[in-house]
Amino acid sequence: MPAGRNSNAGLFDLECRGLSKAFDGVPAVDDISLAIEPGSFFSILGPSGCGKTTLLRLVAGFLEPDRGDILIKGRSMLGVQPNKRPVNMVFQHLALFPMMNVRENVGYGLKRKGVKRAKLNRQVEQMLDRVGLPSEIDKPIDQLSGGQKQRVALARCLIMEPDVLLLDEPLSALDLKLRDRMKVELKQLQHDFGTTFIYITHDQSEALQMSDRVAVMNQGKFEQVGAPSSLYFEPQSAFVAGFVGDSNRRSGQIHAAQNGHLLLETDDGIELEGIDAANAGLQTGEQVEIFVRPESIQLQHAPLQGIADRNHLHGRIQSLLFNGSDSHVLVRGDNSTKLYTARIPQTGGYGDLTVGNPIYLNWPAEQVKCYRRHPVPEPIG
Repeated sequence: MPAGRNSNAGLFDLECRGLSKAFDGVPAVDDISLAIEPGSFFSILGPSGCGKTTLLRLVAGFLEPDRGDILIKGRSMLGVQPNKRPVNMVFQHLALFPMMNVRENVGYGLKRKGVKRAKLNRQVEQMLDRVGLPSEIDKPIDQLSGGQKQRVALARCLIMEPDVLLLDEPLSALDLKLRDRMKVELKQLQHDFGTTFIYITHDQSEALQMSDRVAVMNQGKFEQVGAPSSLYFEPQSAFVAGFVGDSNRRSGQIHAAQNGHLLLETDDGIELEGIDAANAGLQTGEQVEIFVRPESIQLQHAPLQGIADRNHLHGRIQSLLFNGSDSHVLVRGDNSTKLYTARIPQTGGYGDLTVGNPIYLNWPAEQVKCYRRHPVPEPIG
């Protein structure tokens, strides 16, 4: 934790205990509990409509929960107005005041608190120096770049010294190049200030690259909470496996199961050997969802000798998709209507691949992750 951070040892910066909120009887946040340690970068990742913005608005005080409690530094926030909570929020569209210059925007909160002009100016100058905008202090907002506006919005919040800073998809309006640069800047600013950031996004690259921990949210609940690497390499549900990262996804049925080790067949007739990734006690005869990461697939020009007739496929290359640091190879298996995607690095060894060429694919059993397939509920009415 950065020096100078008042950690209030023994307290979490934020706790949610059994938090629930429904609209017209439909749960938006459904019995959420979490605890975030001081100085953390914590992201909530999920698709549109999963409840992540509602959760953020509950923490900010713009909504009151139907059930549960919210604690900041051990103090309940139930009934506490938004302007009385030790939090601040960076909105998706930043909400900067266009009629004010940079100095006035950043100092707005201090002015509302009655801070004297000399002290206010000094604090604003110090803050803008810390976020790398000292020379922009008197510029109108409309003369700033997108990245500069992002830093002004952060400075306006951080100058108030909140215990928790809430960020509602603040990079979504930026172009790809600027968004990639701002990920690095955001993470560095969070580290330098030591303030707890709670960041919501539907963009997995933002969550995985910046966060200490990530909660994957779906239909008002947390599917899994953990370090970015654990979500990617050890997903505990089919939703997390499909939402975080790319995968070859198939349906299939288990032919044999013993101690989490599975033999199965996919719906396109491929024999696989895999694992029960969620330790759900999968049994022979069960229907499952199967995931194999593209980077787990190895390509060969000839079949491997001495291996079982599982976890490999012969087919032809349908497409080669160049992606800068790597390429995707799309292969259609013999007697199959489905494509398999393999990811290969641009480090040599694959320069002779061409569309239409025959190719062999194979992958390790531990990279075949299986999850119980749940029936899709029938529509009501």
